[in-house]
Amino acid sequence: MVQYTYRFEKILTIREQEKQQTEQAYKESVRFFEEVATKLYDLLKKKEDLITYQNDRLTVGSSIDEIHHFATFIGSLERSITEVQQKVVQARAKMNWHEQKLLEKNLEIRKFEKMREKDFATFKNEQDRAETLYLDELSALMYTKKEFR
Repeated sequence: MVQYTYRFEKILTIREQEKQQTEQAYKESVRFFEEVATKLYDLLKKKEDLITYQNDRLTVGSSIDEIHHFATFIGSLERSITEVQQKVVQARAKMNWHEQKLLEKNLEIRKFEKMREKDFATFKNEQDRAETLYLDELSALMYTKKEFR
């Protein structure tokens, strides 16, 4: 019996390696997105806490310098928040791009695997047909051998 070999096995192997690289890049982009999003959350939480603290200080009474200091600090926080929000948007876009590439690689690999399954089924049918022909020929020879005796 002939051993089955898939004619696109090397291409499939290369595509699987590319998929692994793409998957690694996607995981890295997800990690970076989570990192930047956590930083944004921390800044927003810090701003919220500062506003709450400032409101508490205003009810008790605070100096104009203290109010000015809080306003300056909140303004600085808002600029930082705006910068980090832009980074979050960029990180999300990069993550989505990598996710799309990963989906494309998965689809491409599935196509090659489907082709391999069909090719193997064809190979198996051909082998079965060849075996059937061989057995038919063998039985015909056995029959003719008995006839001549």
